[in-house]
Amino acid sequence: MAAFAETFDYLVVGAGTAGCVLAARLSEKPDARVCLIEAGAPDRHPFIHVPAAVAAAIGTRSLNWGFLTVPQPHLNGRRIPLPRGRVVGGSGSINGMVYFRGQPRDFDDWAAAGNPGWSYREVLPYFIRSESNANYPGSPYHGTSGPMRVTHIRRPNPLNEAFLAAMATLKFKRSEDFNGADPEGYGPRQATIRDGRRESTASAYLRPARRRSNLKVLTGALVQRVLIDSGRAVGVEVRLGGDVRHLGARAEVVVSGGSILSPQILMLSGIGAGAALRQAGVEVKLDLPAVGANYHDHLAAAVLMEMRNSTSYGISLRALPRGLWNVLEYALLRQGPFASNVFEANAFVRTRAELDRPDIQIVFQPARRNPHPFPLPIGHGFAVSVVNLYPRSRGRLTLASADPRVPPAIDPNLLGVPEDLDPLVRGLELARRIAAAPSFARYRAVEVAPGPAVQGEAGLGEYVRRSATTVHHPVSTCRMGPGTDCVVDPQLRVRGLEGLRVADASIFPSIVGGNTNAAVVMIAEKASDMILGRPAPRPLELTGAVSRVAAPSAA
Repeated sequence: MAAFAETFDYLVVGAGTAGCVLAARLSEKPDARVCLIEAGAPDRHPFIHVPAAVAAAIGTRSLNWGFLTVPQPHLNGRRIPLPRGRVVGGSGSINGMVYFRGQPRDFDDWAAAGNPGWSYREVLPYFIRSESNANYPGSPYHGTSGPMRVTHIRRPNPLNEAFLAAMATLKFKRSEDFNGADPEGYGPRQATIRDGRRESTASAYLRPARRRSNLKVLTGALVQRVLIDSGRAVGVEVRLGGDVRHLGARAEVVVSGGSILSPQILMLSGIGAGAALRQAGVEVKLDLPAVGANYHDHLAAAVLMEMRNSTSYGISLRALPRGLWNVLEYALLRQGPFASNVFEANAFVRTRAELDRPDIQIVFQPARRNPHPFPLPIGHGFAVSVVNLYPRSRGRLTLASADPRVPPAIDPNLLGVPEDLDPLVRGLELARRIAAAPSFARYRAVEVAPGPAVQGEAGLGEYVRRSATTVHHPVSTCRMGPGTDCVVDPQLRVRGLEGLRVADASIFPSIVGGNTNAAVVMIAEKASDMILGRPAPRPLELTGAVSRVAAPSAA
């Protein structure tokens, strides 16, 4: 093994959502030298920081790894895009800025699966520690002094009121706080936006921490493998420009590349299914077949509506004066539609009343979906998207090459379990009922997809197969758990090795029932305590447990 160019106490691989938190928290220890390594560039691109430019950020090639699945046989052979951030802040620099933690029972399920310390009452203090949220004064579920600003959209589009009224007409209950005791119901979303600009862990955690002399941040640096000596991770091999360097880790290496890159890095390091690694030309250091397995994601399909009324967000001659004012308003005051993430309201509902928690998410978008990649909506309309929250299908990620610059082969096996189609079909039927509610009548919107000719389970099922995409929440490829079918233990240590942990969405034992970014922040906060040997906060004892009483269903 070549000599180390430089040695640190902690090496954090990946400056994404988790990596920025970890670098900030670990560098709070003044005598610990920390190096954060990121393949992408600093988060200076203007599309990152304007909330309404989220589609433009995703569509900017320099900010996005641009992964694609292998052809999906249950989605008519289509290859599904998997946007992942290649920039400081990671996917948190290009995502929809939605702040949702997950259903409380999701974390109790994690603990019940053999992961002590990960129940809802035990992880809630970490959510609170990370958050600065002034919308719920006195609430035991929220923090007001954490690094990350969480807020409601100040001036949501008027179409949101039609959506909320439609949900009330359909007898669903309203949720005033999706991150409180019971997230079931409909209401306005919370978002990670600070003073009209995106709040990522790069801005909230890393930017203040970079003033510390014990923290070094490398950008444009691709980690090729973790260096392992006598069963211990001792450093990483990094390609920086045209050079390859070895960086040493006295204490630990923490891999935080996300659900696609973390398993790829482990496999390139010789950690994974032995036979597959040898076939790819990688020397086996640890035969651990669970690396890359258990891949799953949220699949979604939408009812798309178009209208001549110009109330929705969108570019048109009728909306031109308003649009010019909105540009000026944002430039001068950081207010208005450009300070919004567009996705301003949603609902979590059960499609069958006997379920113990919502199985679909209804996401309302007060803007027309473009049939082309232009990042701003042309014309007017709205979309009602349906997300299957608890897919049963599991896929796998494997090496396509021993070259770290070649993307892995990603097979989510979407709809591989036929029952995964059912919640989407029931949800689309509900989405049509929402769009047909009296509160939308004044807009005279017309359904353009699936279209009135598409009816019944068979027709809607085929529509899902030809149109569904994921909502970019891949998880579980380095799953946490007690068994040999897991990659890390409940302390996030890679099984069979010393000095190596994984901390990001890849360790989820199973997907949470909603957006995943907030849970990744929580994981990184908890991981920093584990790594530094700090005691966990006292679990919170809260009243008002989630009710199991049957609620109105989508059926």
